[in-house]
Amino acid sequence: MHQPTTQPTEPQFKAKYGIDAPGVIRNLFFGGIAFAAIPIFFPLVKIGNVDIDTHGLYWSAGGCALGGVLMLLYSLFGKFKHRDRMLRLAGEWAGDEQVLDVGTGRGLLMIGAAKKLTTGKATGIDIWNAEDLSGNNVQHAMNNIIAEGVYAKTEILNENAMNMSFADNSFDVILTNQVIHNIYNKEGRKKACLEIARVLKPGGVAVISDFRHMKEYKKTFDELGLETRMHPADYLTTFPALDILLVHK
Repeated sequence: MHQPTTQPTEPQFKAKYGIDAPGVIRNLFFGGIAFAAIPIFFPLVKIGNVDIDTHGLYWSAGGCALGGVLMLLYSLFGKFKHRDRMLRLAGEWAGDEQVLDVGTGRGLLMIGAAKKLTTGKATGIDIWNAEDLSGNNVQHAMNNIIAEGVYAKTEILNENAMNMSFADNSFDVILTNQVIHNIYNKEGRKKACLEIARVLKPGGVAVISDFRHMKEYKKTFDELGLETRMHPADYLTTFPALDILLVHK
């Protein structure tokens, strides 16, 4: 458990939620620069008896740059609207829910849920992989909890989504966004879904968002006999496009 020893009387930090997949964004911009530079310095490349006009690489440069810009816009603006959509899809909030954010990062979903709670609690778990989010560590998550004024309603734990320590039927609401795809083998992703199903209370809801493997997740929950419904991505606010899967137990 990670909590300050005393509750601060006022925020000491401004909440900052980082840039998602910073390495991918960096590579897209570098790729765009490289593709744009080739026609400038090597407008015609000769390979054997074939002359290749490289000006077509400007399209590749534009595609890389556009991808980088869209990902950056999602990190700066879109993910907040996406968070709000996920919280709305969880249903009506009574305020006493026990909430789990799987892969909390710097706490965006956990803190958003905590603001809807009165007597409930939002728990965030993560192993804080630096590749997933800039400044992705427990201290930055704690700074955001303090800045957002939800200290009394949150808890942070270092736990793996594939092997949670919680008892069966522990949470009313489970949230996770762009997390499960980071488990690179299919069996591991299935195990994470099984863990989500295990710790979700009967009558509870899991809201799962990702840009890959969503049909795979849905199949796992369907096989368990849970009720599932897929909501398509909002292409104006997410890049890559993020579908949302609702799972009712």
